[in-house]
Amino acid sequence: MKKTLLLLLLPLQMVFGQQSYYDDVDLTLTGQDLYFELQAKISQASSSFNYGDVKTAFFSTDNNPENSNDVLLIYGYNDNDGSCTTDRSRDKDDFGGSICEYNREHTFARSLTNPSMGDVSNSTTGIGADPQNLRPSDQQANNSKGNKKFDAGSGNAGDVNSGNWYPGDEWRGDVARIIMYMYTRYGDRCLPSLQVVGANEGSTDMKQILLQWNAEDPVSDLEMQRNPHLEQVYGNRNPFIDQPQLATIIWGGPEAEDIWATAGVNDISVNDFSIFPNPSSEILWIESTTQTIDSVSLIDAQGRQVLSSTYKTDQGINLSDFTTGMYFLTIENEAGVVTKKIVIE
Repeated sequence: MKKTLLLLLLPLQMVFGQQSYYDDVDLTLTGQDLYFELQAKISQASSSFNYGDVKTAFFSTDNNPENSNDVLLIYGYNDNDGSCTTDRSRDKDDFGGSICEYNREHTFARSLTNPSMGDVSNSTTGIGADPQNLRPSDQQANNSKGNKKFDAGSGNAGDVNSGNWYPGDEWRGDVARIIMYMYTRYGDRCLPSLQVVGANEGSTDMKQILLQWNAEDPVSDLEMQRNPHLEQVYGNRNPFIDQPQLATIIWGGPEAEDIWATAGVNDISVNDFSIFPNPSSEILWIESTTQTIDSVSLIDAQGRQVLSSTYKTDQGINLSDFTTGMYFLTIENEAGVVTKKIVIE
């Protein structure tokens, strides 16, 4: 399945809805400080969500965007070779433990956490039922992967380098962002070295190969549809899906996709504009010596567009009719779109 740079396709409201989840996160931090900030945020999740709930969640989180009757199977790559083990999709009702059925794959293997997650049942909660780590997988492919460690490779999923596992070109970014989430949420219990081979990035605990996969394999439509549903039913999001560059900011390595900065055609920068006063409760003014201002819009913290209009330099933007809180101001002209957080007092 083709992976797309989603921010050029998704409505801006959806993008800013994602960003609003992080309103209480200090995104100016870097390195371990940002890691701990995100850890505190994503740890705010349901304590009652269980392993049995995951099956129902799959129908939304892993629904095939091209066929609503199917779920997509991690590690899968071919629906037409006569072998269900390699299937990339499966009828969503074909769930279980039999041949040509799918089951729940712990991407970070249960037995490799320290201590191990142990056995799971439908009533299991906590780390063993974390839906950010669980993906549909053909049961035979799941058995083949088992608790093998992830390793570099190319092409389709399968064994590499004396018993390790390559997740496949389509799924390597998904796996990287899941492992990053697990390490961020559960700390040393899910050290990348427990699940991934290869060198660390500098003095960090993050594996170079994961940072490479995160940069080389952009966020997919499938990944993007998971976060909103899991925020609703589980209470958190995977920040490395919302913004892959967070991994670069925390651990370094190759520059990953900067989703939040590419919501428009960025031939303009927010630094081209003076926006004042901010915070404000009355009139907000925008000035620029280098750019025109064709239109403006306001998007609230829930991702709803509450204002869209041309900008009149002699009138500014009247904020008196809006409730207090944080908003995203978008400024658009022929060169592109920029956004800036504003606060209405």
